[in-house]
Amino acid sequence: MSDGPTTHRFTSRASERTEDADTERDDIRIAEYGSATIGFDRLTPADLRRLADLESHKALRLTESRQGWCITADAVVGVLVFDHVRLTIEPKLAISGNQLVTWLRYVLATQVPHQPSHRRWQTSRNGITDLIASELVAACQELLRGGLRRDYVLRESIDSVLRGRLDLKPQIARRFGQIDRFHIRTFERETAVWENELCGAALRTAARIATDDTLARDAATLAAQFPQPQRVEPILRKLDRSRYNRLNSRYRTAHTWSELILRGDGISDLLVDTGHDADSLLLRMSTLWESVVRTMAQDAAGAIGGTVTDTRNGQSIATTGDLTRRSPFRPDVLIRFGGATPTYLPIDAKYKSYDTASISSGDVHQLLTYVAGYSATESASAAIVYPSDRGASQRRLTVKGAQGRLGTINVLGLDVSQPPTESAEPLRTYLRATAPTPAG
Repeated sequence: MSDGPTTHRFTSRASERTEDADTERDDIRIAEYGSATIGFDRLTPADLRRLADLESHKALRLTESRQGWCITADAVVGVLVFDHVRLTIEPKLAISGNQLVTWLRYVLATQVPHQPSHRRWQTSRNGITDLIASELVAACQELLRGGLRRDYVLRESIDSVLRGRLDLKPQIARRFGQIDRFHIRTFERETAVWENELCGAALRTAARIATDDTLARDAATLAAQFPQPQRVEPILRKLDRSRYNRLNSRYRTAHTWSELILRGDGISDLLVDTGHDADSLLLRMSTLWESVVRTMAQDAAGAIGGTVTDTRNGQSIATTGDLTRRSPFRPDVLIRFGGATPTYLPIDAKYKSYDTASISSGDVHQLLTYVAGYSATESASAAIVYPSDRGASQRRLTVKGAQGRLGTINVLGLDVSQPPTESAEPLRTYLRATAPTPAG
């Protein structure tokens, strides 16, 4: 729970939501890696504790200046709601809210709703929070159209007619053998199953935190049509233990967005733990981009007979003999072609803008290490994949030394204005051109 007070109060009618807390907040917007100075009187001790925790998660930096507290964002986007300040961190790339959610859907393998209604990031006051809430609403509307799942739920009751199984222990202890009333246990077919309760809890939370009145009202209306659990924690534990089958597989999309709403730090390390405050949500853009590139590479390699190798299983580049233990070198993606004598193609996802900038020396050294570690042929190569807001691009760096060629680094810019399946074309072209020709 957050140390600060609840920022939005929600009654049974969404139109009666009060905006007193919002009117007193300073609305501050910065971009990734940007900074903002907030006066000492605008941040409470509880706010400073939350900021210090976020700094320990390497989401931002907090420094003190003469004018106030200076907050510098890292590679995160989203919103932080404090007692007197609402801080919105926007993407450094010209990417819309629609496209950001498309990346999330692609990485999390969720379905696209029939009627998406997202606004651009720049026009959404609450940024990523409202976008994910709108995804949840769309997915739950789809569930209602198909009918909520029902299952047999155990119920214990007292009745004058014996139905189901007689519960002997309370019958003897409480009624002393009398048979005017029966303690019975029956299984009733109801919608109060965990799949629906998870959606109901998430919708109720979305109705409270949404800053858009229409979105909050839609979430509240839907929440009334889903069963509500007494406590959320047991439902989330059931989600962790569950396996989807043909009976509940259509809930997967709604559950993905529900978990993002209810447990912001629980999915693939994409989100930063903001102290479990539902009004605040920070998305790690660098981690998201790595996940997007990994999924693209897996799809593209699979189409031409390649596989993505887990570099943690003895496939990393290790260093020994130093004074301290050094972490192994692992590319973000390592693609394997062939059988007994495989060919490896290392790929590194860089959340940087290399459209008009030269590749840094550090990145060149890193990719050459991958080339040397995973291939001994003269045609060895590796690839850097970065997000581009100027359209798709591709260039090739050839690195030579005194003894000849050291390796080739392919620099691939993927157009972030297109859906992931379309923007991945430069990566597919590179893999088709580099993959070894099958023998025979």
